[in-house]
Amino acid sequence: MDSTAKIESPVLLFDGVCNLCIKAVNFIIDQEALKHYKFASLQSQFAQRLLREKKLPSAHLEINTIYLFTNDQIYQKSAAVFEVAKSFSWNWRWIYLFSFLPSIITDLFYDLIAKNRYLWFGRQEKCKRPTTELAERFLD
Repeated sequence: MDSTAKIESPVLLFDGVCNLCIKAVNFIIDQEALKHYKFASLQSQFAQRLLREKKLPSAHLEINTIYLFTNDQIYQKSAAVFEVAKSFSWNWRWIYLFSFLPSIITDLFYDLIAKNRYLWFGRQEKCKRPTTELAERFLD
């Protein structure tokens, strides 16, 4: 998918070397009911082009932020988490209930985890390659 084209599927940009982020993407893949999300690491050329086109900070500056691009909207940080949670199977959809809290509070928790994620969960030396079964869902 070329980043200049209209985004047909929701695309989630994530830190491709963060163990927590990788586990979160795997969790999303397992839990989302419709199986329609596409993924790209923030370190990828695709993500860099998309962020530049949308006039968002480069992933080199905002590696602590996840982005969700869907229906001509951009969600960041906790808003992206809550938007994705709406697509989960019924037993995990409760996470969306926290979206009713003010974003200043939910982003505070998001930022605390993002700031400490490498310390608490570790990191990879380079982005992991998806399995062949999942390769079509990963961009770049």
